[in-house]
Amino acid sequence: MGNEMKILVINCGSSSLKYQLFLMPTGECLVRGLVEKIGEKSSFLKQETKDSKKHELKKDIPDHTAAFKFLIEAMLDKDYGVIKDVSEINGVGHRVVHGGEKYIESVIITDEVIKDIEELSDLAPLHNPANLQGIRAAKELFSKNVKHSATFDTAFHQTIPDYAYFYAIPREFYDKFKIRRYGFHGTSHRYVASAALECCRRIKDNTNLITVHLGNGCSVTAIEEGKSIDTSMGFTPLEGLIMGTRSGDIDPAIINYLFGKGYDSKEINNILNKKSGLLALSEKSNDMREISEAAANGDKKAKLAMEAFAYRVKKYIGAYAAVMVRVDILVFTGGIGQNSTLIREMICKNLENIGMHIDLELNRSVGNKTGIISQHFSPTTIAVIPTDEELRMAYDAFELLK
Repeated sequence: MGNEMKILVINCGSSSLKYQLFLMPTGECLVRGLVEKIGEKSSFLKQETKDSKKHELKKDIPDHTAAFKFLIEAMLDKDYGVIKDVSEINGVGHRVVHGGEKYIESVIITDEVIKDIEELSDLAPLHNPANLQGIRAAKELFSKNVKHSATFDTAFHQTIPDYAYFYAIPREFYDKFKIRRYGFHGTSHRYVASAALECCRRIKDNTNLITVHLGNGCSVTAIEEGKSIDTSMGFTPLEGLIMGTRSGDIDPAIINYLFGKGYDSKEINNILNKKSGLLALSEKSNDMREISEAAANGDKKAKLAMEAFAYRVKKYIGAYAAVMVRVDILVFTGGIGQNSTLIREMICKNLENIGMHIDLELNRSVGNKTGIISQHFSPTTIAVIPTDEELRMAYDAFELLK
């Protein structure tokens, strides 16, 4: 068909590169892969095609340009590839974590966009520079006729009103440094909100949702008429829920207190981002599967980690329900939200008082698939929706390239 396109979607980290090739507009995923340990001697590529052909290749990959060359070789391979020529790729969609206040939707990448992403690196030092590496490597490798698009994690949350995104600190910090709530996971929240409307046969104009993305990173978003009106992550992804290794909300005075005890800013930042959350509470793991197993075997710290995790999510759901006229749909997604029936039960316990009635049998039978898990009489429909950020990015790129 003349309007078909093959869109390569890229999620680039500092030492890794995830990729998927989609046939659009059907959204069929032709291949997915991962290049890991870029810049190390033990680097490798794992790839799986739509017909479940799996391959793992080891090769020295010194930089992201070499990683792109490697993944293209894999997609071209006569035995397990999915394209015959690189010219079959019509566009490349890139995930960019921070788009600041300027980018409220996905865009075609120009020199100006690259400059803006670079300038925003101060706000996302662990992510934007890595995203830029992927963009520059891809633009170097592909023909100038191939257009590139950027989908920003922050874009969906740019509809949040000022009274929800301002912090109660001197205004000069916003004016000078743009310190405000930005929110993240926007691509996931946007995708599952849309999928939930389809699942529940509703239209966005008369539907309010609370979407709960629970994985190693976690966030909750309140959505009215298709627009984000508040979200739990803030200036950085550290704010909000208890996460795998991130603390979530804490008293900010704790930071100054730790300074007084001899910790420096780098140590504190590392503790709050990489040594806190479920890992700190359980003193075992940041993996909810391992924590759940330990709790079932009587580990009290693992049980505490699960209870604290569910309690924090429950509080945010209640807070967002309080600022909305009503909540029509509550959505669970992400690695934990989709897969842990127990965590969903723990979160939904006592939410009956705000009209959210989980059906325990449905919750277990739906498991990790798309489905409704609420009682038939529940004023709020509770749903499980597996997220697919890459597919959302592919649709964004397709619409821009059309």
